[in-house]
Amino acid sequence: MSQINYVKKETFEKMQAELQHKKGVERPAASRAIAEAREKGDLKENAEYDAAKEAQGILEAKIKQLESIIATARIVDENAIDTSKVSILTKVTLTNLSTKKEITYQIVSEKEANLKEKKISASSPIGNGLLGKKVGETAEIKVPAGVMKFKVEKITA
Repeated sequence: MSQINYVKKETFEKMQAELQHKKGVERPAASRAIAEAREKGDLKENAEYDAAKEAQGILEAKIKQLESIIATARIVDENAIDTSKVSILTKVTLTNLSTKKEITYQIVSEKEANLKEKKISASSPIGNGLLGKKVGETAEIKVPAGVMKFKVEKITA
């Protein structure tokens, strides 16, 4: 995963805190759970031991993924965002040309994406299709359901 993840400073700090929690609190707890299960006897027929080992494996995968995201993260200064075109961390107001409905999305990194908060990933089909567009331009975006057309109405920071 060599893709650069553009994030706000607060998101970067949250990721670092989450990583520290996983390493400092959850990892020792997982080790203790394995040790306790190991003490209960035969490991071949010990479901508790298997479950603890599986939980530890999942935790380690999450830690590795978080470390990778942090390693490729670049903090974007919200005050230096170029609003002349759609880019990471801009808010873009669009009109869906087939439904005539208007919607505003913020373009964010995958880690920050949350559709309920109207934050879409720059690597999603719609987010990626909007990157570089200017006010007044139309974006034709290929999505699983076909092709959608959006007109860029406004770009803000």
